[in-house]
Amino acid sequence: MTKRKTILVADDDSDIRVQITIALKSAGYDVVEADGQEAAEEALLRFQPDLCVFDLMMEEMDSGFVLCHEAKRTYPDTPVILLTAVTSQTGIDFTSQTPQQRSWVKADLLLHKPVLAEQLVARVRELLATAPAVTN
Repeated sequence: MTKRKTILVADDDSDIRVQITIALKSAGYDVVEADGQEAAEEALLRFQPDLCVFDLMMEEMDSGFVLCHEAKRTYPDTPVILLTAVTSQTGIDFTSQTPQQRSWVKADLLLHKPVLAEQLVARVRELLATAPAVTN
């Protein structure tokens, strides 16, 4: 029997966090929720998730970037998805198209909110299919 994959979801918007959690649990994943950067950092100290989904802007404007950096520093092979509404609100695009952008945006994938549950689950499956197994 294969161990269920565990996904760490961090978003300070409880409605979005619950929607993501429901979608991922419905797809067969275990989910650990964090209501912000600090709770996510504590979770990363307790266990290695199979994948992380972080909101870009939480307590601080760069919370998602900081969490992504911490996750990748601690667990380099763990895929990280950043979710953001920044582009629609500000016009600033954080996609990592150039090598310079990829050097500071450590996420494996950046999705723009609102993201459809089916789209998120499909991308999670893609990233987990190529990620090395977690050995907790």
